[in-house]
Amino acid sequence: MINYLNTVPFIYGLEACMAPGEYVMHFCTPSESARQLKEDLADVGIMPVGAMSDLADPRIVGDWCIGATGPVASVLLCSGKPLEEVDEILLDVDSRTSVLLTRWLCSEKWGIAPRFAPFDFSREEVDTSRTYLLLGDKAMRLSSSFAHVYDLAQEWIEAKGLPFVFAAWIANKPLDDGFIDKFNKALGYGVNHISEAVAKYDHQFPREYACRYLQDNISFALDSEKRAGLSEFRRVALEKLTPRECVS
Repeated sequence: MINYLNTVPFIYGLEACMAPGEYVMHFCTPSESARQLKEDLADVGIMPVGAMSDLADPRIVGDWCIGATGPVASVLLCSGKPLEEVDEILLDVDSRTSVLLTRWLCSEKWGIAPRFAPFDFSREEVDTSRTYLLLGDKAMRLSSSFAHVYDLAQEWIEAKGLPFVFAAWIANKPLDDGFIDKFNKALGYGVNHISEAVAKYDHQFPREYACRYLQDNISFALDSEKRAGLSEFRRVALEKLTPRECVS
């Protein structure tokens, strides 16, 4: 389980609807979730869709995801300069999906060719004169300090006319149908009880702000439009970006 605010409804639903013996939950970054699935240390996880190709047999489980049909507010390019002047982007590499999306937007929408470098936010201070890919809670905390902010979901939607899916529930093997049904219903229960979920768990945001973000910016239903957006992103990412251009 990814330890970001946008997974709080899922945590709430699983804890409310499933018995402790039916699952074991691990909290980690998106990239770590992908690694655990790849190395068969977990059976199912909320996985960045850009990492699905790492699995021999990735299987989308259920009807829920971390997606957006408009500005997502938590996957942002934050810069001290306008796009046309950006010559380097420092990457939060917690999610390969967002790194791939940034590279695709630079190449295909923004028409810029900056250098890319990973950045360790736990060890270095952010310099608001530079340009960063910021993810999750970091994006929501720090974006107001930058002169220029670009929402990556909104940029994709403008370019493609499709919603964007950042992460989906993925299994690395066939799972029991009964488990999948109960798991899926638990996730849905959490999505339908956002205010209760926000009230239950500790996080670093005011309750009203957290509820508004989860209700207005994150779109959880993995419907047909989002599945089309997911397929299109995987297609263009594989077509336009070679493996050596990606950061895990």
